[in-house]
Amino acid sequence: MRSVEVARETKETKIRIILDPDGSGELLIETGIPFFDHMMTAMAKHGGFDLICTAAGDLAVDCHHTIEDIGIVLGDALRKVMGDGRGIRRFSHAIIPMDESIATVALDCGGRVFLVWHGTFGNKTIGTIPTDLFEHFFYSVCARAGITAHISFTGKNDHHQCEAAFKAFGIALGRALEMDKNPEIVRSTKGTF
Repeated sequence: MRSVEVARETKETKIRIILDPDGSGELLIETGIPFFDHMMTAMAKHGGFDLICTAAGDLAVDCHHTIEDIGIVLGDALRKVMGDGRGIRRFSHAIIPMDESIATVALDCGGRVFLVWHGTFGNKTIGTIPTDLFEHFFYSVCARAGITAHISFTGKNDHHQCEAAFKAFGIALGRALEMDKNPEIVRSTKGTF
């Protein structure tokens, strides 16, 4: 089992994440932000990993700190799962449609940090979340985990575009973290991440 637990507490938020990439589908997402709960659930469910994420944040201010810090803690958990890269597939991609929308995600879980984000939402918010926070969330995850991610989406309905992106990220992430047929190999010409 590669289950990890990471917690972070600041003056703005208190976040706890338990992540198991080899899990059986156990999900508990309680962030206090209903639409974000929906996105995190979709990501983990389709990614095939267990995820417990509980968060208490200064939502009376807005949801920025909570979503950003969940990204930070999830990134820290992913970094622990990735370790030195030994045995994981490292690269993966997914293309996911949702009605008129489609999202494409390509990942390198190899220690290099980069996010390329292509897509535009039609409205300023989805649920109660400013749409610029979704890119910021994925940047926080990538920066802490050491992931390069290319995320692109198109469509007409903001909910569909966002959900397709989260599902595609989850599927690509689940595949990239799968154990390789050779559990001792590090998928790098350098021999290390």
